[in-house]
Amino acid sequence: MRRVVITGIGVVTSIGIGVGEFLSGIRSGRSGVKPISAFDTTGFEYDNACEVAGFDPEAYIERLDPAELGRASQLSVAAAGMAVKDAGISLAGLRSRRSLVSVGTTNGEGRDFDVLTGQGVDFGMDGLDPALAGRIGAGRLSSSIAREMGLTDTEAVTLPTACAAGNYAIGYGFDAVRSGDVEVALCGGADALCRKTFAGFYRLGTIAPNVCQPFDRDRKGILTGEGAGILLMESLDAALARGAKIYAEVLGFGLNCDAHHPVAPERDSLASCMRLAHEDAGIKPSEVDFISAHGTGTKANDVTEAQAIHQVFGGSPPPTVSIKSMLGHSMGAASALAAAACALALTEGFIPPTINHVETDPECAVDCVPNQERVADLRVVQNNALAFGGNNAVLILGKYEES
Repeated sequence: MRRVVITGIGVVTSIGIGVGEFLSGIRSGRSGVKPISAFDTTGFEYDNACEVAGFDPEAYIERLDPAELGRASQLSVAAAGMAVKDAGISLAGLRSRRSLVSVGTTNGEGRDFDVLTGQGVDFGMDGLDPALAGRIGAGRLSSSIAREMGLTDTEAVTLPTACAAGNYAIGYGFDAVRSGDVEVALCGGADALCRKTFAGFYRLGTIAPNVCQPFDRDRKGILTGEGAGILLMESLDAALARGAKIYAEVLGFGLNCDAHHPVAPERDSLASCMRLAHEDAGIKPSEVDFISAHGTGTKANDVTEAQAIHQVFGGSPPPTVSIKSMLGHSMGAASALAAAACALALTEGFIPPTINHVETDPECAVDCVPNQERVADLRVVQNNALAFGGNNAVLILGKYEES
């Protein structure tokens, strides 16, 4: 099995576009919360989300016509282009290597689907915009990256495992690189803010009015968000041969699906998934320096996830943070963006804060690194992702050190 490393990061988020802005945002505890502009919020009591502002797809997409892509595909392609440039690989060099593109998502092109649904209600099937109908296929989130990069010797797959999809996609690429099936993988997640998701969580009573407060006694729910995070992964040998900078080593991952409940997480299943990830990575729980939790800011998630963490790590688990306090819940992009944050934390030597924190819920009893980053000498970090239907995915990253 080959060792696999992350050599490129591309991110589009509500707290910054590109590695530099994103790093500055997660270190300083920047909040992406703002009133929603993507759709009409008339009739909703709350109208805040973590929307990406100032994103011009034409500044990042060079070969394809951005107008032919939905919002999520635009975010995905832009993030992939950033990851390739960040890795220092030319397009010619990328095209010469066997590759994989895997992108996780919850909604696919949910925003276009919202518009088409409205057109169908108002005007019937004959009133649907054919251009929108032609670009809503979720497979375009990955295939558009391959088209933009001119990749022909590649597999492009979109994984729809909801809010754990980013970790699923990264794990898929990790397996392909470490087994030697491909030489380079562009993997992560993308989702655009859409009315369907906001309204769905609103009807569940889980939308917070103002801010997201994971693990806080007074938390009031999630804030929906959007964005894309794409990692470029390659074998350690290939990275060293071309003198690439290395953000982190991918040590292992675990997946399971308990199908326990449509929306509620299951403690024992998540604990089992963490153990699977540790086994795959060849580590003990005591070696994990911090956990990037799924941490949505709902009681159902936070208490269950904290209980599972205590089940695996005992009474004193490592610091357990949630960057959703800054980014909101960007659905399929969430764990991919958290993975990018973990890789940067390993490189820069810090633990991101959980902002908006006042008092820790005693039912959670975790050190969530409240409100300010913490300088730390990190070796191993864990990234949790949970999804509806009991889909769990846990990723383990390590600091690369020359042997």
